Amino acid sequence: MLAPDGGVTPLRPAEDFIRDVETLRTQARENLDQGAVTAAYGADLARVVQMLQTALATELVCVLRYRQHHYAAKGMDAEPIAAEFLAHSEEELAHAGLIAARISQLGSNPDFSPSTLEGRAHSEYVEADSLHAMVTENLVAERVAVAAYTDIIEWLGSSDPTTRRMLEQILAVEEEHADDLASMLDGLPAVTRKP
Repeated sequence: MLAPDGGVTPLRPAEDFIRDVETLRTQARENLDQGAVTAAYGADLARVVQMLQTALATELVCVLRYRQHHYAAKGMDAEPIAAEFLAHSEEELAHAGLIAARISQLGSNPDFSPSTLEGRAHSEYVEADSLHAMVTENLVAERVAVAAYTDIIEWLGSSDPTTRRMLEQILAVEEEHADDLASMLDGLPAVTRKP
């Protein structure tokens, strides 16, 4: 490590980083009902859970929208696009599972209530009547997810590294989805006719 004067700063001894083992053991026995959330947790737990509930709703709305588009896709170019919608839907469902598990680890119950799902989500459930419109709506939703996850990751910083890493993995897939959809959109006419 470089010192301000350009020299090398020696590393601090390990005991500066590691807490007293007895203190760790004592703290670990406190509040056992909180599971994985210990005194070392550095984020605003209630706000993290709230953001994760919104992310869960967003993923579930995306699952449903992609599924509806998969089955509703029609036309000459429909088969590969419908297959891509189905693949994206499966990946969004996997994201929802990761997020729900993290909410549970943080001591809350994931909210799967269908009656409030769309109202809690970042993205919208929009049915469309053409391949172009379907791809466009899914691309918009992916761009919303990318922006939302980027903001959450930045806000978390180092205060909750487990949630941050999970969201970074999800973000990478959402960026791939957006790239896939943008490529599809380039190959589709702006107006497609119903068969």
